[in-house]
Amino acid sequence: MKRVQNFIRRQSVSLPIMGVMFPVLYLGAEIGLLASGAVAAGSYLASNTTIKQFQFSSTSKELGMTRSEYKHVIKQVQEAKMKTKKLQSHYYSVRSISSFRQLMEMTKIANKIIMVVQQNPRKFYLAEPFFYSHLDTAMELTQKYSLLVGQPVKDRELRIALQDTRETLQSMNNVMENDLKKVLSADVEQLRMELDYAQLAVDKNQNQKLLVQPLTDDEGDVENERKSIDTK
Repeated sequence: MKRVQNFIRRQSVSLPIMGVMFPVLYLGAEIGLLASGAVAAGSYLASNTTIKQFQFSSTSKELGMTRSEYKHVIKQVQEAKMKTKKLQSHYYSVRSISSFRQLMEMTKIANKIIMVVQQNPRKFYLAEPFFYSHLDTAMELTQKYSLLVGQPVKDRELRIALQDTRETLQSMNNVMENDLKKVLSADVEQLRMELDYAQLAVDKNQNQKLLVQPLTDDEGDVENERKSIDTK
């Protein structure tokens, strides 16, 4: 969302600059149509790049990260997206419903981790094994399985290799689920704190209601007797 907002802000500045520069150069400076267009386009690129770098630095400071750290996380996220697309490309080559579901679940988990880290780059450090190792292993195993399952001859040795690969892929699914739990752990903890706070507020409100209960019949009689005594 922030990336879209930054893009819109850049265009809202760069496009007007280009729009002003072209007629000024073409009509005022009279340097010709092509030259005016080239300079105006250059002004757009220059302003767009400058603003983008400023936004990049501003975002990294907001996250408490250096420019190099933030740049590294963005690079890792982009590479992970490409690897996940390669996983998806094997959907219809696994040739079994169970393997298809397994691969689809693995891709779903990977996409969730990538999305969480993209929204909050600081969470990258909670899922470093996923980006550096686990996703690569899952991709290599899937490629190996797709290759083996496509062989026309299925002897005993090949069937054993296929079964071993399926079991290892399931293990990788479990490992990636743990990676997802790690990146969501802080959010879950925060949600629990908010729920505890909300429950305390509810309990407090209920206790206050109990303290302000209407008088019972007996209490009302006692109050009336007190008034009658006072008047005598």
